[in-house]
Amino acid sequence: MVSTIALGADHAGYGLKEALKAWLINYGYQVLDLGTHSTDSVDYPDYAALVAESVVDHKVERGLLICGTGIGMAMAANKVPGVRAALCADLYTARMSREHNDANVLVLGGRLMGADMGADILKAWLETDFAGGRHARRVDKIADIERRHAGDRSGEVAPRRPARSP
Repeated sequence: MVSTIALGADHAGYGLKEALKAWLINYGYQVLDLGTHSTDSVDYPDYAALVAESVVDHKVERGLLICGTGIGMAMAANKVPGVRAALCADLYTARMSREHNDANVLVLGGRLMGADMGADILKAWLETDFAGGRHARRVDKIADIERRHAGDRSGEVAPRRPARSP
């Protein structure tokens, strides 16, 4: 059983993070709350990095990230080698992210669901084991891709396109 979970959220995910933190504690999980600790505006990549690094450094077994939609947190967390962050908005994707992809970070959209749905998704995700077998081979291939591209571009990123004018 997973015992310790790192939590991170930006201002848009703060309310859901607090509700899920209480749910986790109520069900006997240890929680490492890495912030944010208010609804003041913050930058989601900072919290994604803290949670992702705590997972790959084995300070916790799994992580939970929440921002407005979950998209930014998932993108940022997946930049940390060894993280398999899954943005889930329903029970099926939560289960499959664990069973088939061995996701070690769950990402939720705080503006997309209430506390009850968030708790249901989190519960399904925590209770689902990785199936291994052919899925392990595929997860290993993800890790191979990660290793092949780590450091390849020495900090180079894809150029951003200019924002459209209204």
